[in-house]
Amino acid sequence: MRYRVLGGTGIEVSVHCLGTMMFGAVGNADHDDCARIVHAALARGINFVDTADMYSAGESEEIVGKALRGRRDDVVLATKVHFPMGEGPNRGGNSRRWIVRAVEDSLRRLGTDWIDLYQVHRPDHTTDVEETLAALTDLVRAGKIRAFGCSTFPAEEIVEAHHVADRRALGRFRTEQPPYSILARGVEASVLPVCRRYRMGVLVWSPLASGFLSGRYRQGRPVDLGAGRPALTPARFDPALSGNAAKYAAVEDLVTLAGEVGCTLPQLAVAFTAAHPAVTSAIIGPRTMDQLDALLAGAELTLDDAVLDRIDEIVPPGVNLYQPDGVWSPPSLTDPSHRRRPLPDRAAA
Repeated sequence: MRYRVLGGTGIEVSVHCLGTMMFGAVGNADHDDCARIVHAALARGINFVDTADMYSAGESEEIVGKALRGRRDDVVLATKVHFPMGEGPNRGGNSRRWIVRAVEDSLRRLGTDWIDLYQVHRPDHTTDVEETLAALTDLVRAGKIRAFGCSTFPAEEIVEAHHVADRRALGRFRTEQPPYSILARGVEASVLPVCRRYRMGVLVWSPLASGFLSGRYRQGRPVDLGAGRPALTPARFDPALSGNAAKYAAVEDLVTLAGEVGCTLPQLAVAFTAAHPAVTSAIIGPRTMDQLDALLAGAELTLDDAVLDRIDEIVPPGVNLYQPDGVWSPPSLTDPSHRRRPLPDRAAA
C-alpha cells in the first residue's frame, strides 16, 4: 500500500481510503461482516477510514467504532457533519449549535475521544462560513478533532472559506472530498487546482461513477432497472435513453483499455483518480469482502502517460458525462427567487 501526506496536516494516509457508506441498513446490515471488511482493509495496509453521521442514520459510525476497538491509534478516522439527523429544526446544517452537538454524537457512536478529520458534508448558505470555521477551530483547540475539511464544495466556496479564515485568524479547511471519476471529470477544471493552490488534501468519492465503472453495465446487455443501483436512479442506467449513450460507449472503450493494461475496469478507474497530482486518496466503498479484494488487487497499479492520454481521448479532461449523485446545487439555481426580480408595486391612483 502506498501512502501520501494529507495536504499540509503532516498526517500520512493510504492512497486507498476505506469508505463505509455501505455499512448498515443502506448496504450491508451484518455488523460482524462489516467489521471483517474493516479488519481485512487494515491488514492490507489501509490506515484511512471515512464515514459520516448520516450514513444509515448513524449506524455506519457505530459499526466503524466497534470494528476499530483496540486499533484506534493505527487509523486515521474521518467523519462528516451537515445532513439532518432527526426531525425538527436545528438538527442539521453548519451552525455552531449543530456542529458542537453533532460532534459529540459522532464521538459517542465511534467510541473514540477524538476524530482525525471532521468534514463539513455540504455548504450551508443559511450559516456564515465564519461561524462554521470558528466552531471547528474551537473543536481543534478542545482536542475533539485534529483537523477539519469540506466535502463537495465548489471552488468559489473553498476560496471564500480560506479568505475568511485568513482574515479572522481561524483554522482553515485542510481537505476537500469531491466526486471524481473517469466519467465525471468536472472537478479538474477548478476544484482540484484550487485545492493544490491551498495545499489541501483531497479524498475523492465515487471513483466507480456510482457503479457505472464496475463492469456490470455494458453496451448491448440488458439492465434490470428494478434492482441494485439502477433501482435508485434508473434514468442514469437506462440504455434506451439517448443521454446514456456516451457513457456506455466510454465504458466499452475503457474495458478494452483495461484489458490492454492487464487490469479490471474498476482497478483502472480507481488508479486514474489516484494519478491526479491533487488527489491524496481514493475512497473505495465495498459492500462485501469480494468487492474489497477485487479493488485492492490493483492497489499498486499506476498508470503511465500513454494510458492517461488514452483516457483523455475517451473522456476529455474536465468533462462530466453524468452529474454525480448528491452534488450540491447553489440556491441561485434551486430557488427561482434568486433569479427573478420582484414585480414592481402597483402605482398609486
